[in-house]
Amino acid sequence: MAEPSASDSASSTYDISTIELDDDRYEVKQSAIRNKYVVRDSAGDVVLRGKQKLFKMKEEFPFVTGDDEDAFTVKAGGIMDVAGNYAITDAGTREEVVVLDEEFSLFVENWTIRDPDTGEALATIRSKNKLLSALRHLVSVANLVPNKYEIADAHGGHVGDIEGQFSLRDTYTVSIDDASDVPKEAVIAAACVLDALENE
Repeated sequence: MAEPSASDSASSTYDISTIELDDDRYEVKQSAIRNKYVVRDSAGDVVLRGKQKLFKMKEEFPFVTGDDEDAFTVKAGGIMDVAGNYAITDAGTREEVVVLDEEFSLFVENWTIRDPDTGEALATIRSKNKLLSALRHLVSVANLVPNKYEIADAHGGHVGDIEGQFSLRDTYTVSIDDASDVPKEAVIAAACVLDALENE
């Protein structure tokens, strides 16, 4: 029997116990209610649902599976964070899986996915169009133009993309081309909540 590779064991360290995201393409769509989302796999099946908890001192986004079982929660590390850390906590183990660290510079969104204990960078999600990112923060009509992001591993190697679609509601397609060196489930979960966090 073959021994698991180093990348396999590294990825399994950051698995979310409540879900199995093994597809390579997902659609994230915002509902008519602000900051409420549905995530479907490439077959069109609902794999995640999430929405922001209202009236919380700290931003909090609980997600459930397609069967309405608790999956994970994304919660701000500080009160009323504008930019900062957000922890993804596994609903099954109650352990932090990864931390999303936003680097807010000149209105451009760059996110680093980190180990919650060591702070080691595991992957990054960065805007492909810096000008559009800036305009989306300054001019409301610019939000009608879909944004695009690249997912990269810790060394800057291409892993996948997040492609916005023209729609009255925010809709993104998350594609994972090669996640052998990153924790795939955690990266997809992070990508799924990106829109909600950036619209705060």
